[in-house]
Amino acid sequence: MSDFPGLSFRFTHAITRTPSDSVAKGLRAVDTGNPDGAAFRSEHEAYVKSLQGAGIDVTVLPALEAYPDSCFVEDPAFCLPQGAIVLRPGAKSREGEAEEIRSALEDTFDVVVDLPEGGYVDGGDILTLDDEILIGLSARTDRQGAEHFQAILTAWGYSARVCETPEGVLHFKTACSTLGDGVILATQPMADSGFFAGRKLVVVPDGEEYAANVIRVNDVVLVPEGYPKTEAAIQAAGFKTVLVPTHEARKVDGGLSCLSLRFALDASNS
Repeated sequence: MSDFPGLSFRFTHAITRTPSDSVAKGLRAVDTGNPDGAAFRSEHEAYVKSLQGAGIDVTVLPALEAYPDSCFVEDPAFCLPQGAIVLRPGAKSREGEAEEIRSALEDTFDVVVDLPEGGYVDGGDILTLDDEILIGLSARTDRQGAEHFQAILTAWGYSARVCETPEGVLHFKTACSTLGDGVILATQPMADSGFFAGRKLVVVPDGEEYAANVIRVNDVVLVPEGYPKTEAAIQAAGFKTVLVPTHEARKVDGGLSCLSLRFALDASNS
């Protein structure tokens, strides 16, 4: 495996998008009520401030009313220090989001490539570690798309592995996150999957499974507020936490990682 220390959490920049009022029509597995656009935008502002507080520059793109789920910018693209990959989200209603974010990627990176035709990949199914990148198969990421994506990563010098996401999990990262320094946060089913053999695991307490989706950003871990047992477990593992509200995002199956593209720019791109 190739090793890129800090690849999974040392970031200089992020791209986000303001939630639209149409987010009330966003996709969800279970209907727990519609998110409120104004409330979501308030939470998004807190999210952006948390990223900035962790030491990164944040680009905030304007809302796209035509695409209810477009604030979840992690799904239509994937960024690495040397370039960006335009993905193909697996939900039909999100098909146009990749083209909408392309210009922001081209303004940022010298290299922007497209996922080859055939198959689809959602960024929520991609877990970046420092020594490999995991691609989870799901309802939104199929094997053909995953293998196309894997081929690009391999050509760029990264080790990549395709994994069968446990049944009932929307996105691979719905059930796991990297805390950095070789530590994985995971729900019990994901911990039992065998994907993380040989790594240190922090298991999300029962009843707080939503909090498996956190993001390590430089020296802090952003954690959704309202999950004190998970926050305590992360702190006990030696990490500093910052709480961020995600109440509106959760109504449309969104989490902390979905709301931004995070990356460290090469000197050639900065």
